[in-house]
Amino acid sequence: MTFSRITGLGYYVPDNIITNNDLTKWMDTSDEWIQERTGIKERRYFEYGKDTNYSMAAAASRQALERADIAPDQVDVIVYATITPDYFFPGSAFLMQRELGMDGIPVIDIRQQCSGFVYALSIADQFIKSGMYKTALVVGSEIQSSWIDKSTAGRNTAVIFGDGAGAAVLQATTDASHRILSTHLHADGRFAEDLFVKEPGSSRPGRTATTEMIDDGGFNVHMNGNTVFKHAIVRFGEVINEALDANGFQSSDVNVLVPHQANIRISEYVRQQMGLSEEQVINNIQRFGNTTAASIPIALAEAWEEGRIKEGDLVCLAAFGSGFTWASALIKW
Repeated sequence: MTFSRITGLGYYVPDNIITNNDLTKWMDTSDEWIQERTGIKERRYFEYGKDTNYSMAAAASRQALERADIAPDQVDVIVYATITPDYFFPGSAFLMQRELGMDGIPVIDIRQQCSGFVYALSIADQFIKSGMYKTALVVGSEIQSSWIDKSTAGRNTAVIFGDGAGAAVLQATTDASHRILSTHLHADGRFAEDLFVKEPGSSRPGRTATTEMIDDGGFNVHMNGNTVFKHAIVRFGEVINEALDANGFQSSDVNVLVPHQANIRISEYVRQQMGLSEEQVINNIQRFGNTTAASIPIALAEAWEEGRIKEGDLVCLAAFGSGFTWASALIKW
């Protein structure tokens, strides 16, 4: 049988560090208030003229390809997750493909919000297991600092988000002892408006962007924080246990958990429910904030770099986000 294995990881974060104290220049907030509610101390913001969504993704991908010892022309497909593309269309996957000189191969753009990378990983995994492709490049990249409302009115969400990109190379293998074991994907559109950005949208009269839409806050993030939190702590546990059950494991078998970096309180709740140590759960939200589709690949790449993920480890990825979406992947490293 053919399986897929992660053979290379990479990430890129902008040089521009924004601390919680920096945010107090724009809104009524404090370092203590932000850390207490989110665990975040700082995040990265892109620099206009230097970074783009696709250029960050390209930088992360180059690192992943180098670590996998793969040339760009050996990649068969790109699966690219983002909710903040450079253009309304075409998607940023096309722009990164051009940047890396991968002309002619298929690219797939997906919008699965904070679960985007796990969804993208699952798509690539299915392509490889089916025999259609042998090598896939999976990317999560976000520039969120340019559209969040940095006023006091938007602080509940503005303090959370940051910019960055992460990438993984997947390759076909027949070695069943080192592979992606399974992926598990879910969604529930009944809660779409509990965490969403309304504009720009096509189902409105006239042009896609008007002064009225801007004044009404249609371009701002709207979040029902209590609903999101309550669903997240339930769905995280459910989808992690689904992956473990599907492969005959228990939470005590997990060596490393890489959750989406949404809120340190959510990660801590999941850690305690699973009975894992702090060292077993990868958290970098303190330094990078919530980078949505990029958060898991950035955290995964960092953990691997630091030697926290070792050959033979059982690694679980888990995410929850707008949509609502939730997803997990279980990997034998």
